[in-house]
Amino acid sequence: MSWYLKVLKKYAEFDGRARRKEFWMFVLFNAVFTALAAVFDNVFNTKITGYSYGVFETLYLIGVFIPSLAVTVRRLHDIGKADG
Repeated sequence: MSWYLKVLKKYAEFDGRARRKEFWMFVLFNAVFTALAAVFDNVFNTKITGYSYGVFETLYLIGVFIPSLAVTVRRLHDIGKADG
């Protein structure tokens, strides 16, 4: 859980590096929290008509979009695939 919070604390930090464990633990917790948000959407019947996502899942995904992008860029820096 500390790896997930570490990524969120570096909300929009695109410089630097993200080690393998930091990246994959974020991906793991992100998948778990997305699934939980989907469960909440089903339990509370908050699915958006015409879409496969619900309100909780949409809000969560919007909230973690920038940190996800930032940790991915930092991971690419770590493996030498991105300039910077």
